[in-house]
Amino acid sequence: MAAVPPDLASVEAVLAEFADPESGRGIVAMDQVQNVRLSGTTLRLTLALTTYASLVWEETRQQLMALLKSRFPGLTEVGIDLAVQTRPPQKLGQVGVTAKSVVAVASGKGGVGKSTIAASIALGLARHGCRTGLMDADVYGPSIPHLLGLQGRPELVEKKLQPLEAHGLKVMSMGFLVPPEEAIIWRGPMLHGAITNFLRDTEWGDLDYLIIDMPPGTGDIALTLSQLLPLSGAVIVCTPQDVALLDAVKAIAMYRKVNIPILGLVENMSFFLCPDNNKRYDIFGSGGAQRRAASMQIPFLGEVPLQIPIRVHGDAGQTAANFDDPASAPYLEAICYQMVKQLVDQHRAAPPLPSLSVL
Repeated sequence: MAAVPPDLASVEAVLAEFADPESGRGIVAMDQVQNVRLSGTTLRLTLALTTYASLVWEETRQQLMALLKSRFPGLTEVGIDLAVQTRPPQKLGQVGVTAKSVVAVASGKGGVGKSTIAASIALGLARHGCRTGLMDADVYGPSIPHLLGLQGRPELVEKKLQPLEAHGLKVMSMGFLVPPEEAIIWRGPMLHGAITNFLRDTEWGDLDYLIIDMPPGTGDIALTLSQLLPLSGAVIVCTPQDVALLDAVKAIAMYRKVNIPILGLVENMSFFLCPDNNKRYDIFGSGGAQRRAASMQIPFLGEVPLQIPIRVHGDAGQTAANFDDPASAPYLEAICYQMVKQLVDQHRAAPPLPSLSVL
């Protein structure tokens, strides 16, 4: 006996069960379902999603299609078109940063490529249409300007610093304000003031994500940020060898102590694939970060191989070119996707936010 096609009311009831990946609220309650058209056994509709969730748009569409097909086997065709829904970010913390998620990219020690990973995450988000800011909080060794090929000083407009822009990113760094050859010798209170000013006095605009490149180690800046604004989570960068993993564990412990969720671990310089013979060399060991992530019950976001082009692009201020290189792009794209997936899963697991009418 053939399955009976559904009626429109039944379809709308099932749609109401499906959660928006950004907010965790139902897509019907959020007015994200448009142009529902049911003709016999064919269903078409438009699903409006925010730029915040752009990395999981296709996954979300496929999940909704699977839900509708499973509930209504009488449907022979389900078509879902995607559209952009605009939704204002909320102001976060004491400094009034307007963003939806603030993510710290950190490491337990220097020299593991943390800034390259931070810049790559920000670039990857921006390439997918997310409104993204990148703040270089590594005040003792600000390398973000060099990695992105940015020079110059931020303009001051109506008492607000205007971030420099590159590849769709809004960028602020101490490297824009201090000559490259000048050492920064600051104690805790001065660091606190500098970070506060960077957040409060920069015209970030409305952001989906603010990525913060943290100083290495477990110092004052992480504590300052945890007091100033609610960080959505931290990404910890390390290399495979035991000595780097020991320091990464300390960084994880520090963020847990200040109640900042760990979004996951990234293993940089995982292996070297020799371009001459295509042979893999595990220079710093193999899989250490993935094993440690599993033992600590935190997500493993991915690995990045030790590649000459990544170094060349960084030295030339062309880190964005890594996404055009088929040898490195898949690894970086995977890390961006996994990080956003962790944030989306957090939103879905949390209690539904109140309706927009009371915000």
